[in-house]
Amino acid sequence: MLPFADQTPMPTPTSTVDPNLVTPGFVGFAIVVVLVVAVILLIWDMNRRIRRVRYREEVREELDAEEAALREKDDEKDA
Repeated sequence: MLPFADQTPMPTPTSTVDPNLVTPGFVGFAIVVVLVVAVILLIWDMNRRIRRVRYREEVREELDAEEAALREKDDEKDA
C-alpha cells in the first residue's frame, strides 16, 4: 500500500463540450414520439387481425359441426 501512497491523484477532467450540442433536443423527442405511436398502432392492428383469424376459425368449426350433424341426421333417415 505504501508505493501507492506517494502518487498524486489524477484531476477530474472538465467538460469542454457544450451540453446543448450533444442532447437530442426537440427533434429526438419528436422521433421517439413518432416511433412510440407507430408501435402502438402496429400492435393494435396485429391484435385486430389475430382476433379476426380466431373468430373465423370458430365459425368454421361451428359450421363443420352443423354440417356433420345434418349428415348424421340424413344417414339416420336413409337407414
